[in-house]
Amino acid sequence: MVRTAITGASGFAGQETLDRVLTHPQLELVALGSDSLAGQAAAVLDPRLERNGHRSLPAFLSNAEALASGSDLVFVCGDLALEPPADAVVVDLSGHRFDDGWSYALPELAPPAGRLIANPGCYATAALLALAPLKEVVDPASVVVDGKSGISGAGRTLSDRAHAAAVLENVTPYAVGAHRHAPEIEQLVGFPVTFVPHVVPLRRGLVCTCYVSASEDPRPLLQAAYARSHVVDVIETVPDVARLQGTDAAEVAAFEDQATGRWIVICALDNLGKGAAGQAVQNANLALGLEETLGLRLTGVLV
Repeated sequence: MVRTAITGASGFAGQETLDRVLTHPQLELVALGSDSLAGQAAAVLDPRLERNGHRSLPAFLSNAEALASGSDLVFVCGDLALEPPADAVVVDLSGHRFDDGWSYALPELAPPAGRLIANPGCYATAALLALAPLKEVVDPASVVVDGKSGISGAGRTLSDRAHAAAVLENVTPYAVGAHRHAPEIEQLVGFPVTFVPHVVPLRRGLVCTCYVSASEDPRPLLQAAYARSHVVDVIETVPDVARLQGTDAAEVAAFEDQATGRWIVICALDNLGKGAAGQAVQNANLALGLEETLGLRLTGVLV
């Protein structure tokens, strides 16, 4: 068993990571970090943690104590200005996507290398799954990415933008022209893209609709890129956010615009699943030499 710690476990991404660690057959949770909940029982996060055989979960520590717990694997959920432990595999879900020494890892396109792993952002994951296999055949100047995400992508801390009065009955573009995920997309595809994210009145789920001019049909390239993937499905129908909520899968599809000849490439996923915790566990599995899909939510027909 791999001794595992989670820091920032009281946030949405931390809680989702915890849920996957608890069902993972090869991971043993030994430390839960949260500066706001330190010293309290795990059940203060969710009373369901007292049921289903989880009564022996460790109490919350500070994030620094969790990092220093001697674990073999650490999931860092939330921005932490703390040094990672020297010998552990560390999967960071927020802060090291451009830092030297960290491997930016999107498993289907850029598997993790080394023990310090930077998990991609949710929007970047969807945009890259749609665009990266096509980077040699699209006109970079033509690429426009329209992203829409549920409000959980803003995190658990309340803000004016995340208030129900601002979200319900509304669709809100934000960070227009300067979103932090745009450089992530450029880093892997090799050119900048026009990217505009929107908050929509969903609890969870994300879709990126990408408009491109391509020199050839992109569908065979997508099919080839994900032919062996257990996580990303290339489909012929429209990707469906509701179908993917609560899962760690992604759906990709491409359609030709009959009026202009341009291509519309769509990727949908759960922003807390493949866009965060599910991908973090997938990266950890690969870094540890485990089966890639252990602990992931990929099966079932959800309604």
